[in-house]
Amino acid sequence: MTAGTKSGGRALGKGDLALIRELADILRDTDLSEIEVERGDLKLRVSRQMATQMIQAALPAAAISPVESKSAPASMAPETPAPEAAVDFSVHPGAIHAPMVGTAYFAPEPGATPFIKVGDTVNEGDTLLLIEAMKTFNPILAPQSGKVIEILVDDGAPIEFDETLLVIG
Repeated sequence: MTAGTKSGGRALGKGDLALIRELADILRDTDLSEIEVERGDLKLRVSRQMATQMIQAALPAAAISPVESKSAPASMAPETPAPEAAVDFSVHPGAIHAPMVGTAYFAPEPGATPFIKVGDTVNEGDTLLLIEAMKTFNPILAPQSGKVIEILVDDGAPIEFDETLLVIG
């Protein structure tokens, strides 16, 4: 995140830095990319750079041949299907992100029926999974109603803050 150190020719004070931190928290919590506030002669704009993720697909070894056969014309060569492009669900409007670091659990206890599975329809407020952090189980609730499109983490897997957990469409 970036923020200027001066605004309108005046140096920023401690209260201004607290405001910048508050604005940065709002950006993170709302997934906005920029926010601007004016207070008297102070004008602050806080923005964050969205990381672009490059995805490369590897070709199968059979598709890479150093010498093409001269006996068969190129039009007769067998076609290899193009690899499917990976979908970046982290930017999907229905993406559910981890609000904390912990361990993801999709059932209330080992061996129990999972809260959700791909294809299930959920209602706003339904429990999607639990995140265990510091021996406390925190329910992650559906922010909207919809269908579970994809689950991106495994049951019992460690998760990072803001990691995309699942997608509701």
